[in-house]
Amino acid sequence: MIPGPETLRAKIRTLGPAMTRSMLVVAEAVAADPADCSKLTVTALAARTGTSEATVVRTARLLGYPGYRDLRLALAAIAARQESGAAPAVTADIAVDDPIADVIAKLAYEEQQTLAETAAGLDHAQLAAAVNALAAARRIDIYGVGASALVAQDLAQKLLRIGLIAHAHGDPHLAITNAVLLRPGDVAVAITHSGATGDVIEPLRHAFEHGATTIAVTGRPGGPVAHYADLVLATSAARETELRPAAMSSRTSQLLVVDCLFVGIAQRSFATAAPALAASYEALAPRHRATAPGTPRASPPGAPRNRPSGGASNSPS
Repeated sequence: MIPGPETLRAKIRTLGPAMTRSMLVVAEAVAADPADCSKLTVTALAARTGTSEATVVRTARLLGYPGYRDLRLALAAIAARQESGAAPAVTADIAVDDPIADVIAKLAYEEQQTLAETAAGLDHAQLAAAVNALAAARRIDIYGVGASALVAQDLAQKLLRIGLIAHAHGDPHLAITNAVLLRPGDVAVAITHSGATGDVIEPLRHAFEHGATTIAVTGRPGGPVAHYADLVLATSAARETELRPAAMSSRTSQLLVVDCLFVGIAQRSFATAAPALAASYEALAPRHRATAPGTPRASPPGAPRNRPSGGASNSPS
């Protein structure tokens, strides 16, 4: 399915922090009028936006196209779709009128692609170094806000269950006050899809300046967060749309990186990690079996279920 203008606008919002002001002018122009811009040469679009040909080409490449010609073809396709009256897209592949079976299949395919892209792009040496640093850390701080805060909490929980001292900080003030106490031998992990989230970069900077080993998990390896990261683990550049922002789809690739870190650490410290994990499972097991007082025992699958009536008897009336 051809992407719609809403998809292009969403992509521009995601990439905005990485654009110069002149690049943003070009991007906003093509999103506002894809039909007209698709007819313009690179020189004409540069003149219309008051920028240079080089800026137009750089903008096209940042938006994911090999060159300006490819961007023009995409804009022409968007314009053709608008003229045809096709249903608007919820994502690049899903239309408003798609049946739920198609939605499931398309989302599953997109998740698979995201995981495959992340796995292919992970730097094995950087990942191994991150595993070694985390496994040997005296203390681990993890920073993430918004959707990335959920991933930070997941990593902290996993590390705690194998005996490591790890804390996830979603509050920027607490993150900074903890970061300034880190020292060599400690590790700080920043999780930010955009690579430009100030509330995550600021505590990472403090941790970096105080000698802690710093790790960035980001979809923008060249973003500002990398300036304060000893190690960078790149995630897939999520396909953002109006109803499925990058904050949602990026979690898939972030969680894959978290799982790679956790399994690598568990391998490296198996002698201590395995007993710690077993102990946590044993401690939680009763909570997974508990039932409410008076709850009847489960019936075999397919058996009729009796529901209490207004009287004393539970038999059907």
